[in-house]
Amino acid sequence: MTPQEAAAFLTAHDNYLILTHVRPDGDTTGCAAGLCRALRQTGKRAFVLDNPGLTELFAPYLDGLTIGSEFVPETVVSVDIAAKSLFFEEAKPYLDRVDLAIDHHPSQEFFAEQTCLDSKHASCGQLIYDIVRQFASITPEIGEALYVALSTDCGCFQYSNTDASVHRAAAELMDSGFDPYPVNRRFFRTKTFKRLKLESLLTAGMELRDGGQTALVFLTRAMIEEVGASERDMDDISAFVGQIEGVKNGVTLKETADGHVKISLRTDPGDLNASKVCALLGGGGHAAAAGAMLEGGMESVRQAVIDAIKAVRNG
Repeated sequence: MTPQEAAAFLTAHDNYLILTHVRPDGDTTGCAAGLCRALRQTGKRAFVLDNPGLTELFAPYLDGLTIGSEFVPETVVSVDIAAKSLFFEEAKPYLDRVDLAIDHHPSQEFFAEQTCLDSKHASCGQLIYDIVRQFASITPEIGEALYVALSTDCGCFQYSNTDASVHRAAAELMDSGFDPYPVNRRFFRTKTFKRLKLESLLTAGMELRDGGQTALVFLTRAMIEEVGASERDMDDISAFVGQIEGVKNGVTLKETADGHVKISLRTDPGDLNASKVCALLGGGGHAAAAGAMLEGGMESVRQAVIDAIKAVRNG
């Protein structure tokens, strides 16, 4: 489905429930907020399903837009969700009844009745913008939400997925009238003291491989408890490894409270395909940024990641 067809679909239906993914980031949150506000602007009834994983960093963008499972929707739309495994517990009842999935991941599983996919976009927010501007005015509230989606998914325009179209979209969203300075300061210039402590621990335990071009860091539950860190303190912590000079491939392994290890892989363009590596581990994503989730201890997951990297390099 093209953006034009998606816009026509959205204007033809009503009573929307919008789904975000597990451990919601700026892209899925900004997309949900922007789409929900655009639909409401046109007189549609629209809500975002309450996501218990939403941190205080992103929660303000969904203020007044969320609803629980008591709402019975006519139309279900997912944003920035590539796979069924990314549905959080309260969203799982909708696994087989998503009417439209809007996404930008090459690893999209096509679980929905209809899918609007553009893997060339740096963020799903950029695709949502292409869609909603066809039927709604981009107010400052919509513009800010979609700017959050766009800017966080391209690392404040530093990642390799940033191209000229990203800058044009960002400029057009800024033209809606919101002030970008507080947004950029909040997401890209400010860190909690607990976050800085975590980065210190990650640096101390870092493992360098491939002549320093591949770095692995390990975030255990003991480290998290030692610092007293919350999910907000750990937001996008996988980007930390790529800041080290000489590192082309950064692997972040994070223990979760339920006995899994979350794998985040960031790579430089043309060096290692992160999506192919994570696909071998049951995950997916983009060529330069992908992830997976495995059961087991940190050491066994570490070895599985190393083996997957070798397999992709040798394949």
